[in-house]
Amino acid sequence: MSFVKMVEMVDILKRAAYDGKYGPYPNPNVRKAKIMVKVVKSLHRNFGVRQSKDQLRKRWPDLKIREHDQYRRIRRVLQKNK
Repeated sequence: MSFVKMVEMVDILKRAAYDGKYGPYPNPNVRKAKIMVKVVKSLHRNFGVRQSKDQLRKRWPDLKIREHDQYRRIRRVLQKNK
């Protein structure tokens, strides 16, 4: 996945509070599934990328933990765009 596509994915996940840090949610798995649908639709609409929700769901923790430098770069790009 290219850097621009990852920026799009992280932007949607951050705006929707995917990690659930902002409060108790009654059905966190349902909420996360709905957010992932938004990510899938956005990536397909903007970049023509067809990836499943499961692939993207696995990509998110990998990006935060294993690819921390790239995640930091993405956060900087998003902060500059605000």
